[in-house]
Amino acid sequence: MTACIVGWAHSKFGKLDGETSESLVVKAATDAMAHAGIEPRAVDVIYVGNMNGGFVKQEFHSSLPLQAHPDLRFKPSTRVENACATGSAAIHMGLNTLAAKKARFVLVVGVEKMTELNSAQAGDVLIKASYVAEEANIDAGFAGIFGKITSTYFQRYGDKSDALARIAVKAHRNGAKNPLAHFQKEFDYGFCRNPSDKNPFVAGPLKRTDCSPVTDGAAAVILADSDTALGMKHAIAFRAAEHVNDFLPMSKRDIIQFDGPTLAWQRALASARLDLLDLGFVETHDCFTAAELIEYEAMGLTARGQGERAILEGWVERDGKLPVNVSGGLKAKGHPVGATGVSMHVMSAMQLSGTAGVMQLANPKLAGVFNMGGAAVANYVSILEPLK
Repeated sequence: MTACIVGWAHSKFGKLDGETSESLVVKAATDAMAHAGIEPRAVDVIYVGNMNGGFVKQEFHSSLPLQAHPDLRFKPSTRVENACATGSAAIHMGLNTLAAKKARFVLVVGVEKMTELNSAQAGDVLIKASYVAEEANIDAGFAGIFGKITSTYFQRYGDKSDALARIAVKAHRNGAKNPLAHFQKEFDYGFCRNPSDKNPFVAGPLKRTDCSPVTDGAAAVILADSDTALGMKHAIAFRAAEHVNDFLPMSKRDIIQFDGPTLAWQRALASARLDLLDLGFVETHDCFTAAELIEYEAMGLTARGQGERAILEGWVERDGKLPVNVSGGLKAKGHPVGATGVSMHVMSAMQLSGTAGVMQLANPKLAGVFNMGGAAVANYVSILEPLK
């Protein structure tokens, strides 16, 4: 690849009363430019990742970054949307722009303000990321989609509730170390494993602790070509970046195979000329704990039906052979859908630059990022490494 992340910013994730999508965009854009050490006038192109779909009344977001500084006025800016993979889709637009030599610096901002709606209303927005013609009436909205996926997996491979609880415990343990996370509280195994008034079943085998929260937040990156990045203070290179879309209807796929994520991972690792275990860590799309479980298999960490080994044997813990979601993941860090893909790249850049604070792993050299839109429909994998 010929592109690098040369600056980044990340808001606190959570229920951000008093913030708007505009205020979140402006601060993330301002902080990312400052972190990269560039003036606003140096930005050539802007992409804004925002799913919206009714979360807020302001549907048209592309020019909101221009509010950050008068010198951004008249810069070309485009809103990008690809369901929960919107943030990575925006980054890919930036990568394509750099590859076409249409820009030297690209600003990418991902944002979502989800908590202005109540839970039922937010669910009505999120279900739009399914195949509405067949799936819109599944009980419990998008949680119901993954409840169905989880039930199908259990029917084929056996009840894996122990593994799902362990994934939730790991997420909250890691999130407790992330000052930017929505949830910074550890949950014990008993609480995550056993249904209760505070942890009821939500959809199928999934309990509340298996589900990522409705969250507000923004993240931003500055992208530059590699030659430019050599002279920058921060330079995290894309060794590979792959995008694979699958059919939207679940009825056209063996839904627990996660064929799209599998192919995206295979292409990215082949492009990077790496094996999975060459990576120092992975940030993966754990919108539900069952998604992370199946993604262990999709990335090639275990065989099909054996994803539980990765969590039960400690492979994906901070001190395991492939740490997964040391940020807390979507499950604990939060999942403001338009911001999530950008957030995952920021968290990875922080680790690779040694600036992750209390989250920091011991000197990682390579990172994998997997961001997914819909039920394994829009799939993005990035392989990142320090440029210098």
